[in-house]
Amino acid sequence: MSTPDTLHNPTLWRTSLASLVALMLLCIAWEWFLAPLRPGGSWLILKFLLLLPVLRGVLTRNRYTLQWSSMLILLYFTEGIVRATSDRAPSSWLAWCEVALTVLFFFSTILYLRPYKRQARSTAKSAK
Repeated sequence: MSTPDTLHNPTLWRTSLASLVALMLLCIAWEWFLAPLRPGGSWLILKFLLLLPVLRGVLTRNRYTLQWSSMLILLYFTEGIVRATSDRAPSSWLAWCEVALTVLFFFSTILYLRPYKRQARSTAKSAK
């Protein structure tokens, strides 16, 4: 039986963490000075706050946080698609970056969690 440390994939974990931090920085920079909705910045900058609990969970490799964050990130994906197809440049370019970062986070997180899910299923089967 594998232990959680043997199931840990550092590359996928680092990819999840890096894409999450990059997404947070993009959200701040985008709405503060790169291409805010209103000159001088917009209140939309606060959208990065939803990612702070996710950051804490990813840093500690909390599997439960990683599971629900893979669903939360789809909100950012949706926003990115909407703004990429409706905003003008440079905001549309930033939106495509948001989409890319969310896709990277989603798949690296799902792939990171896969061995843990398999182990949980096999443990449940053997317990029956």
